[in-house]
Amino acid sequence: MIHRYTMKGIRFILDVNSGAVHVVDEAAYAVSGLLTSDMKPECPPRIYQSLSEYPRETVASAYAELYGLYLSGQLFSKDDYLEIGKYIPSGAPIKALCLHVSHDCNLRCAYCFASTGDFGTGRSIMPFEVAKQAVDFVVRRSGARKNIEIDFFGGEPLMAFDTVVKTVSYARSIEADSGKHFRFTITTNGLLLDDDKIAYINENMDNVVLSLDGRREINDNMRKTVSGEGSYDIIVPKFQKLVKQRDPKLDYYARGTFTAKNLDFADDVMSIASEGFDRLSVEPVTSDEDADYHLCPADLPAIFAEYERLTDLLLEKRRQGDKLSFFHFMIDLEQGPCVIKRLRGCGAGYEYVAVTPEGDIYPCHQFVGKEAFRQGSVRDDTLDEGIAHQFAAMNIYTRKKCRSCWAKFYCSGGCSAANFNQNGDLNAPYALGCEMEKKRLECAIYLKAAETES
Repeated sequence: MIHRYTMKGIRFILDVNSGAVHVVDEAAYAVSGLLTSDMKPECPPRIYQSLSEYPRETVASAYAELYGLYLSGQLFSKDDYLEIGKYIPSGAPIKALCLHVSHDCNLRCAYCFASTGDFGTGRSIMPFEVAKQAVDFVVRRSGARKNIEIDFFGGEPLMAFDTVVKTVSYARSIEADSGKHFRFTITTNGLLLDDDKIAYINENMDNVVLSLDGRREINDNMRKTVSGEGSYDIIVPKFQKLVKQRDPKLDYYARGTFTAKNLDFADDVMSIASEGFDRLSVEPVTSDEDADYHLCPADLPAIFAEYERLTDLLLEKRRQGDKLSFFHFMIDLEQGPCVIKRLRGCGAGYEYVAVTPEGDIYPCHQFVGKEAFRQGSVRDDTLDEGIAHQFAAMNIYTRKKCRSCWAKFYCSGGCSAANFNQNGDLNAPYALGCEMEKKRLECAIYLKAAETES
């Protein structure tokens, strides 16, 4: 299987199974569109006939170049992962927790998937005792794995800052005896940030996600305080202070959401960058169809054009020496993620779980509140192995529409929660999300090629 596309004058051929990406000239691109997966040493007469506008020697040379790639396993390569995909990891170690330390929020974002912070389950704060039980749970369930990720999430986790501090302290206190190393992340809307919290976060959090939608008017239209006021002028100075004081070696990114109301979202990416943030992401909203900001298939042409415009803007910035990092355009063409991650994705439900303030366990934050997906509780150390097995058994081969998709080894079958929320089926890919993901991948590959040429 190969995927061919052109973008801004550059012609690409992707070999799906090997991951090889080839930039080719016009003739080779034309020839590649006529190839079959059983290439022979000599160029078939039908190709010469179909490409009579090219000199015969040009077609022959292009075919020979492509045949060389075929012989080296970089064109029409075999799928070596099919058998691996049949393996279902049973009892896989849990390596990451999403701790919902707060099911409450001081913003009332219009598009919030978490029902403005409480996930439809009532507003609450996680007691430290539950957080401690969650840490003990992941230590027991992580097997021989040394590194453990803990994400402090909400709602707004700074509303439970005392729980956050105590949890980090407890986890650090047991690292030596347990043979584990904890890596912490926190996601915040910024309203409660102050000098002390900024200092604490920069000292203890390996990664920070700062929620900001872009331009002031765009952000404030969606991300309002409880009193109905905009949040931009409150949070941006605090975010700037946090990033300015943060060790450059530590991760962070400013993360926004775009909707049907700002299909010119490249301007929002650039607006965030202009405020001093160089690691950023603005991601498409997922919502009910009756929402006035809902993205639909009719929006795709505008979204595709905007991703291309964003590519141009990022390329211009990088050529000027400004190395902005856009999350959805980050792609490793030389190695990429491990095979298992390429086949199965994030590991939700069996390697990664979310824990509510009450201690209930769910496959990830987007399943919280859906009782059918409740997996157990850290309070009594229970875990529904049936649900874990259900999630572990899913991969790009169990998702029928993914099997023939050129992007399958990049997106790993997409987000199970998005699939379920949009289609009611974990294995039925969210079609709109798929189309946007494929476009982002094409832009990311183009960006790498254009940077190399410049």
